[in-house]
Amino acid sequence: MSRGSEARGVEAAAAPVDELTAGLRNRLFFRLYQAANLLHKTGTRALEAHGVTTQQWAVLGALADPRSQGGIAVGDLAALLMVSRQNLNGVLSRLEARGLTERVVDARDKRSRFIHLTEEGSALWIAIQPEIGAYYGDSVTGFSNSDLIAMLHYLESLRRNFVRIQAEQGDPEE
Repeated sequence: MSRGSEARGVEAAAAPVDELTAGLRNRLFFRLYQAANLLHKTGTRALEAHGVTTQQWAVLGALADPRSQGGIAVGDLAALLMVSRQNLNGVLSRLEARGLTERVVDARDKRSRFIHLTEEGSALWIAIQPEIGAYYGDSVTGFSNSDLIAMLHYLESLRRNFVRIQAEQGDPEE
């Protein structure tokens, strides 16, 4: 941890927080925890017929993105998804075993491997789009577009804070 982050951590810990603010923060993080768990549970159930988990769904989506068409290095994919390489390798191994992804040697650097969707993986990604769209729609029932924009804004701000905290903690994995 750097000196600046130690000082900031001490200042943040020492700054008095009123009971209302402490309670709101606690409730927010508990709701995020609950929402993340429910997303994994209900998202996996939404794609159960295809045998796809939410983690696999995220990887397939990242690989289906036009920016990944030439393949993507494992480290870059882990950084994009904000997961550890160790966790990502487990998901990739399961996808490879199903023939949905493959690791291809980089023609320019034989030590590097790029992850690609196979034809089967691309076909599956296309096939699950209706279920994904329905799941997204169900999940945001009652939210206006303005609500969604505001939520994206706040979640992005929170994500940036987490990235800053991670850097201050000197996390070498991520």
